[in-house]
Amino acid sequence: MKFLRFLFTLYAAIIFVVLMLLIFPLVVIASLWGRIKGGNMIYRLCTFWADVWFALVCIRVKKIYQPGYRKTPRSIIVANHISYMDIPMLVKVFREPVRPLGKIEMTKVPIFGFIYKNAIVTVDRSDAAHRAASLKILRSILNKGISIFVFPEGTFNETHQPLKEFYNGAFKLAVETQTPIQPVLFLDTFDRMHYSSVFSLNPGISRVVFLDTVSVANKSMHTVKEEVFLAMEQALREYRATWIKG
Repeated sequence: MKFLRFLFTLYAAIIFVVLMLLIFPLVVIASLWGRIKGGNMIYRLCTFWADVWFALVCIRVKKIYQPGYRKTPRSIIVANHISYMDIPMLVKVFREPVRPLGKIEMTKVPIFGFIYKNAIVTVDRSDAAHRAASLKILRSILNKGISIFVFPEGTFNETHQPLKEFYNGAFKLAVETQTPIQPVLFLDTFDRMHYSSVFSLNPGISRVVFLDTVSVANKSMHTVKEEVFLAMEQALREYRATWIKG
């Protein structure tokens, strides 16, 4: 089984690279249109890549909407982070252009790094000045009516708890800009590809749950952060996320 999974992951990686090389010239051209218009064009190219790749690797995405979910013109989308599959999932799930916040280290990867830095807002969490600059860019993107996407845990949750502790950035920005928070759960990316190995990919269903939208009106940053954390934690337990032990 491990050998078959290795072969399947190798097959998926080859398709990943081929699709990336096919869209790369278009990404270079789109980047000439700047951060907003060009970024939107690049995001649409990435959704095309995701549609083809998910179909070829036989992973079916299933969206689940909680009763309190409501679509807003712009929001700060936050999701749990448990797998390498989370990034492809966000591009597959969110059809309208959004701007994810991502680690600056990924920009060093040849070709992929160019697409990455033009499709997202990068952040160096070890550098306070860079964090502040990233928040300024995110604020300007929200002012353009474009939603942003953040993993508030910052990195993989390698515990056996539903979530790791959240960073403040997304919630501080939400309160400052009075932008609602949209919590989202990636339930099955952990099972589709374990964070311990990129050679653990396997086909199947990958569910994404849209929780109730959280208003930030008349709330402090800490109140919003706690409300979102508790809502996501409770839902992960209710859906029996497989990484939770106890």
